[in-house]
Amino acid sequence: MSALSVLDRERSVAPWDYSRWLIPPAALAVHLSIGQAYATSVYKNSLVAHFDTGQTQIGIVFSIAIVMLGLSAAVGGTWVERAGPRKAMLVSALCWSSGFLVSAAGIAAGQLWLVYLGYGVIGGIGLGIGYISPVSTLIKWFPDRPGLATGMAIMGFGGGALIATPVSDALLAFYDPAYDSGAAGSVASGGALVGLFATLGAGYLALMLMGVLLIRVPPEGWAPAGFDPSAAAKAPMVTSASVSAANAVRTPQFWLLWTVLFTNVTAGIGILEQASPLIQDFFRDGGATPVTAAAAGGFVGLLSLFNMGGRFVWSSTSDYIGRKPVYLVYLGAGAVLYVVMATAGGGSVLLFTATACVILSFYGGGFATVPAYLRDLFGTYQVGAIHGRLLTAWSAAGIAGPLIVNSFLDAQGEPGTLTQEAYHGPLFTMVGLLAVGFVANLLIRPVAERFHEPGAAPAPAESAGPAEAGGPEAAPAVPAGGARARTPLLVVSWAVVGVLLGYGVLRILLTAAQLFTG
Repeated sequence: MSALSVLDRERSVAPWDYSRWLIPPAALAVHLSIGQAYATSVYKNSLVAHFDTGQTQIGIVFSIAIVMLGLSAAVGGTWVERAGPRKAMLVSALCWSSGFLVSAAGIAAGQLWLVYLGYGVIGGIGLGIGYISPVSTLIKWFPDRPGLATGMAIMGFGGGALIATPVSDALLAFYDPAYDSGAAGSVASGGALVGLFATLGAGYLALMLMGVLLIRVPPEGWAPAGFDPSAAAKAPMVTSASVSAANAVRTPQFWLLWTVLFTNVTAGIGILEQASPLIQDFFRDGGATPVTAAAAGGFVGLLSLFNMGGRFVWSSTSDYIGRKPVYLVYLGAGAVLYVVMATAGGGSVLLFTATACVILSFYGGGFATVPAYLRDLFGTYQVGAIHGRLLTAWSAAGIAGPLIVNSFLDAQGEPGTLTQEAYHGPLFTMVGLLAVGFVANLLIRPVAERFHEPGAAPAPAESAGPAEAGGPEAAPAVPAGGARARTPLLVVSWAVVGVLLGYGVLRILLTAAQLFTG
């Protein structure tokens, strides 16, 4: 038997007494790592100076990574379902960490193409595989609360940047004592960049391997105590059938949901990509703005916090009010808030900040709720593969959002001279996009039976897991000792991700305070 066979799906089936609460920290270990992708601005200027090139050439690194995220998730989704989460998460860890190491070699050699290859291509594959690999497993462990489960994991992707930003600043200062992130124009040396990328590569490998070791798939017939699949299937828009990834993309529901995700993400990126100059321009009067660079940094910090928090709060809420209604909130209320921002936002910093933060919470919530929406429509059979294909909407929105905003602003004038009126065009365009998404969501109906997999019957209620006893279909009794033996592992795993998230939130709150003091 090969040593690598331990990674096979069959070898990663959990014993009956395995705690499902070990699965969220496993997923968080991966998502907190790959969430670093949103912290590339920390060292962007240093890379520009090191390679003596322009912002566009360095920005291509991030663009390649996001495109590869969408492509690898779409192409590799079916393989992830077949190979199982343990093997997929290991591949993600190796690609993500080696991407940093190849980039470090490229920085040391002065070869930008190696950074494109390392962080962009290899790391981007790790991004895509890592993003989808824990999702279907979480949904199978939490059939009673799929929104809560996916919200916890995908919250980590938003939280990854909160951790990576201060850690990257500290590492650059450690490797280059002359570097000061608070000083305008300060850039780190090439050696410091090499040290940063090498350290992040090693650190993320260790954290992601924790997730690989913890992840398990539930045994056949397992369900949480008290969960009745037949009752759950009676909820509106929730199916007990199974739809393959190949059939899912042939349904109108898939493309309607693709449109919903695309419009919601495009609208959110419209604020996120332009956040710092946006708040400064909105309150510009006579060429000067009362919003300092430090205060604008605080605004960006608040948006990051609401982006992360919205992923957990809104996705968890969808377990109670339903996936379709919560998307009506994201899209409908989001459109109203964009109108408020465009027309009245310039009159009050507090009003402007509040509307932007809620919009960003909808942006994050849209990402976290969509896997549960897919599970409701298509079942759990190949939900990870379907999710991967749907994420092409993210790649498209990543191009469309900045393009819409920047095209309008370029026609209005030079950066540093724009005012609130310059943003009316892009903001009202976002309102129109959200209206399209709102209608698309209204049109979503249950998937027609002709797309269901043959012979896929709903799970019987008597297979409700180890809490039930008796009868030939009953699960084996759970030994109490096994559960107690895993308690230290449960505490340690949650402590690791909890400390990391707590550190990121604390640092971002300190930064956000500058919005009102800076």
